[in-house]
Amino acid sequence: MIPRLIARLLLVLSLVLPVSVLAQETATPPDYKAWESVASNAEDLLAKGSATNDALSELRITLVDWRTVFSEAQAAEDPRVQTVKAQIAALGPVPGEGEAEDPAIAERRKELNETLAKLQAPGIAAGEALSRANALISGIDGTLRTRQTDKLMRLSPSPANPVNWPAAFMLGSGIVSAVYAELTAQVTGADAFRELKDNAPVIVALAFVALVLIARGRRWMEQFEQFLLRKSQNRGRHVQATISSLLQIILPLIGVFALLGALEMSGLLGSAAVEIVAIASSVALILLSAFWLGGRLFPKQNVEDAPLALLAERRAEGRFLTVMLGLMLGLRWAVGALIELRAEAVLRAQQPAEDVAHLVDAAISVINFPLIAVTALLVFRLGQLLRRHRNNVIEAGREPGVQERFVGLVGTATLFAAVIAPMLALIGYVSAANALIWPLLMSLWLLGLLLVLQKFMGELYVLAIRGDDSARDSLVPVLAGFLLVLAALPLFALIWGARVEDLVELWGKFRSGLSVGGVQISPGSFITFAVVFAVGYMATRLVQGALKGSVLPKTRIDKGGQNAIVSGLGYMGIFLAAVVAISAAGIDLSSLAIVAGALSVGIGFGLQTIVQNFVSGIILLIERPITEGDWIEVGGQMGIVKAISVRSTRIETFDRSEVIIPNADLIAGQVTNWTRGNVMGRLIIPVGVAYGTNTRRVEKILLDIAENHPLVMMNPEPSVLFIGFGADSLNFEIRVILSDVNFKNRVMSEINHQISERFTEENIEIPFAQRDVWLRNPEALSAQNKTILAGVEDEEGADDNGTDDDS
Repeated sequence: MIPRLIARLLLVLSLVLPVSVLAQETATPPDYKAWESVASNAEDLLAKGSATNDALSELRITLVDWRTVFSEAQAAEDPRVQTVKAQIAALGPVPGEGEAEDPAIAERRKELNETLAKLQAPGIAAGEALSRANALISGIDGTLRTRQTDKLMRLSPSPANPVNWPAAFMLGSGIVSAVYAELTAQVTGADAFRELKDNAPVIVALAFVALVLIARGRRWMEQFEQFLLRKSQNRGRHVQATISSLLQIILPLIGVFALLGALEMSGLLGSAAVEIVAIASSVALILLSAFWLGGRLFPKQNVEDAPLALLAERRAEGRFLTVMLGLMLGLRWAVGALIELRAEAVLRAQQPAEDVAHLVDAAISVINFPLIAVTALLVFRLGQLLRRHRNNVIEAGREPGVQERFVGLVGTATLFAAVIAPMLALIGYVSAANALIWPLLMSLWLLGLLLVLQKFMGELYVLAIRGDDSARDSLVPVLAGFLLVLAALPLFALIWGARVEDLVELWGKFRSGLSVGGVQISPGSFITFAVVFAVGYMATRLVQGALKGSVLPKTRIDKGGQNAIVSGLGYMGIFLAAVVAISAAGIDLSSLAIVAGALSVGIGFGLQTIVQNFVSGIILLIERPITEGDWIEVGGQMGIVKAISVRSTRIETFDRSEVIIPNADLIAGQVTNWTRGNVMGRLIIPVGVAYGTNTRRVEKILLDIAENHPLVMMNPEPSVLFIGFGADSLNFEIRVILSDVNFKNRVMSEINHQISERFTEENIEIPFAQRDVWLRNPEALSAQNKTILAGVEDEEGADDNGTDDDS
């Protein structure tokens, strides 16, 4: 089964980009007579329905070659076609009904149309033949799928019926008897031991090497791997251990090949024995791979980053299950390669008068049932281990990720399949049971291999970037694992019975792309768009960096203008990169104009606020009412502008918090820009003194304090105003212009300190609010107080008397 799957995969790879001999001759027109013969033969075979699957597959390959020829012939348009079409267009539109046209123009139009028809005739013929080839290929695919479905749902003799058991016994004993008879004939021949004697030294050497490598090779490599993990402290120890672990397969496999070579050199093997030896080599490869995969998925040592989170006992069970499942898969391969191929000949030799086809079917059902039942039991237990992995992650207090959830779902599906497959085989649907249990086992095998490869790529990435162990969970290894899963999808499809031709058809449709609104989007055009856009984006960023770091700082443009130029250039560069990428990809967006117009209405209503902020951002970048570094006040928030984007503006308040303000609020609302144009700004400090203070003296002191501060500008000069009589004080204001308003609070604090010091020195009082409270009818309040006091004295006397009585 495994070699057959590998052969099918190689066939897929060889047909992904088919290069046909017929397709290479693009300069020569297709041979339509030969095509007619091939097409007629294909139609006859499909009508009769008697052709074998192999014959239909070969016929399909021929039809695919012809289809490639017709597709290229249809695409290879004669260069003169465009010239003729341009000439016809130059003659002007065709006159309407009842309108006359100049006879010379009409004659010329007729000649050009006849020439155009002749030039387009090969393409039209190729298109018709292409449609016929596609129809024939679809017919063959439908026939093969129907036969595959009928075979899958065929009801075979039940293995539970004892009547069918003798057929299996006859088949097994017949194969053993045939091999034994052949081996006896080889041994009893006249020159039976001549080759053995001639090659005895080589045979002994090969047998010794084989026994040593088979018995100790895998264990030696396990010990060497543990030595690397234990002794090496560098980042590449896991990579070295993984690569060295492959020798656990290679060394014993070399021993197997050496042993088989020794047996073949002995000259004692016949044709049947040679066939068995070839099957044994495949089984050995499967079994050794199972040992290796089990050791990687379920390591013996406690490894923190093991692929599956299981305890030591469960990991030991997982290794046992993996090896046993590999053994069952090898036995299944042996049954498929040996018994099913030789069953009819063996049974016909023993029971020539019986219904051989029924006997073969019964024997294969009986022999396959134990393999299916044992494999289902092992797979069921493996599914429980997969579910335990997810449960262990949850019990450890971690949130299960995508991988854990997927493993849990695979475990659940495995449990259901392991129950259903033996039941189908017991009823008699052996083909369906085989089509369920063995692809499931191979899919689990492939999933385990993907887990191991993903872990290996994470370790390889850590080694490449010289990072720590946390780097294995970064974005690059995750993307590499995702691409690895995508690359394995064809393998999964082949495992579950997909035909190579189906995969080739899907690949062809994938390459041709998808038509969306008249626009053909293919992988090639998408990759071209991505590459061109990425190049344009990087070029834009490079130009922005050069302007911002080298060119603009040497100009007289202020910082806000520099930022506006850099931002505008960035948006323009991204837009141009998108336009150039679309043109380079060959995407024609004209056919999407109607769709875009319809969507724009919905977008306009649904994204009205976003569009409004976007337009406001552009206005801010062009008009520049505020720039980065300005001190602004908007909506009760005050801070320094840190960044202006097309949707919002970010300011940093004085308590170091960031506020995101939509650009529409800056355009439609009231904004105070304290540092627009320059950093000069006014500071007003109110001061109050007690009534009776000499106001001229206060004015002189305050003016002296203001003039002596270094940030207070003398032009315009500071001023002190006596602004009025307050309820508790005489009110003054110090009004100054600061050279840098950003230090407004600091200057106000320093001036207040100096005012307090000077007023203390000059014995000038800074009043505080005083209030006199007048009571109406104070005599009534006095009488009430006397009554309350008398009641309190009576209560105290009663308490004293009670105390004396108690004593």
